[in-house]
This record gives sequence, structure tokens and C-alpha cells, in this order.
Amino acid sequence: MTLTKSFLKLPIISLLFGSCTGQIPLDRAHCANPEFDKKVTSMLSFTVPTVSVSELKNTPNVFLIDARSEKEFAVSHINGAHFLDYDHSDFNTLSTLPKQTPIVVYCSIGYRSEKMAKKLQQHGFTNVKNLFGSIFEWINAGNSVVDASGKNVNRVHTYNSRWSKWVYAKIEKVW
Repeated sequence: MTLTKSFLKLPIISLLFGSCTGQIPLDRAHCANPEFDKKVTSMLSFTVPTVSVSELKNTPNVFLIDARSEKEFAVSHINGAHFLDYDHSDFNTLSTLPKQTPIVVYCSIGYRSEKMAKKLQQHGFTNVKNLFGSIFEWINAGNSVVDASGKNVNRVHTYNSRWSKWVYAKIEKVW
């Protein structure tokens, strides 16, 4: 094989094994809906491990972080989640949290939470994961959410109308 022919195969290899920012792990979490799974996969760089909704539900003693905006968090969030704004993160609020604490970060679909999880790793946290499909997948799987007062609600902030199509559950979509 000539040198030119081997270079032509590089784009195919890149497609099969992931981008230069990260590789798609074979054992990664998945979303139930294949279209949504494909969308989430295309948005992530897989620089931090992922966890599925079912894995999160079966893992006790996880410190859950919502990396969306305060407005999104107030509409609804996963019960027990701690708010840490993606755009204005104050990591001092986590100063008493042991660095080895299991942490799962989520946002709408996983893009912002992956970036936040990476920042947490850079701040020395060693057991950080990104919730694959994030709050959209949580809701699509039939799980409940609460508002700022802790009351169960039937609504979610979908960031904007374009992203709301990824919430299949019968729930009020707010943006």
C-alpha cells in the first residue's frame, strides 16, 4: 500500500474511533430512544465517564450536581441535586466535600454537565461522572422532578423550543 492510500484511510479511522477530543467508549451509557442517544453522543467528547439513569438510581450516596442555570433549576430538578451554575461556577461551595466523593453532574442533555465534570476533575475531584442524557433522559424514563420548594412537579425547563423535542414524556415544557 502506498503512503497516499494509507492517509486516505485516516478519516474513516477517525469516524470509527472517535474525535481527537475524546473517544466514544464501547461501554458508555445509552439513552432509551436511539435518535436521542445519537444526538447526545454527537454532543459529547467523552472526556469524563458517563453514567446511565438506571445506574444513577442504583447508586447510593452520590453527590448530584445540576449544572444548568438557576432559572432552569428553579423550574425543576432531580430531587436532592445541588445547584452549581455552569456559567458562574463557585467551586468554594464544595470546599467541605471530600475529593473522592462520588459525584454525578447533569444538565439538559449532558453537554454542559460534561464540561462541569471536567472542571471538577481539574479541581481535584477523583470520582466524577456525567449523567448521559441528563435531566431529559431522567424524565423520559418516567422519573419525577421537584421545583425550588421541593414539591413534585410535572414540568421541565427544556432550554429552548428547539431542544424541547428531545423530551418525549408527557410533561410541561418550559423555556
